Parts: sequence; structure tokens; C-alpha cells
Amino acid sequence: VQLVESGGGLVQPGGSLRLSCAASGSTFSTYDMSWYRQGPGKERELVAAITSGGGSTDYADSVKGRFTISRDSAKKTVYLQMNSLKPEDTAVYYCNGKRYRFGLKYEYWGQGIQVTVSS
Repeated sequence: VQLVESGGGLVQPGGSLRLSCAASGSTFSTYDMSWYRQGPGKERELVAAITSGGGSTDYADSVKGRFTISRDSAKKTVYLQMNSLKPEDTAVYYCNGKRYRFGLKYEYWGQGIQVTVSS
């Protein structure tokens, strides 16, 4: 599975961006998908997650009510809609896919995409 992020860039505080993560391969629908981020001088943190079927989502407290994760299995793409962006949302955002089969963990990462929130 290869994951390719797009949609990052520079946005003013209060603005919006939508990140996309396009997956290759035929097993996308079996993967739980997540977005992580790593800000300057910070550790990588989980931002949002969605289960393989899309029935359950979870968010970091810092983004609840502002970010929305979703997935389109037909397009093999996961999205992160980011609204009311703040300077502290500035980070490199990474797409992550994970599944477990027969006791083994299969995990893949995208290359990361920069999001900068600044006036």
C-alpha cells in the first residue's frame, strides 16, 4: 500500500484546508486510517482516526469540533477537513494506514505534507 498526501499549504488563521490521502492497492477498505502531525520541535501526534468501515471516528482534543476525517472507499482516499485553523495547527501532516491480520500488524505511512497557518 502506498499513501500519497495532497492539499497542504499556507492558510491564514481561521481559514480552512482539506487534506487528501490517496491509497494504492486493492485492500484499502480493510485498513483503519489516521492522520498524524508533527509540529516544529514536537513529537508526532495522532490527530484523527477512522475505522476501516468508516463507522467510527476519533479526534485529538485539540482538533475536536474543527477537523473532520472521512473516507471514500470507491476512490481509495481518506480526507481531513480542517476548519478554523490556528497557528498551532502548523505541522507536517502524515497519513497512516493500519490493519492486523493473523497476529501481524501491517502499517504504512505517507511522505507527509506541510500545513502552515500564519498571517
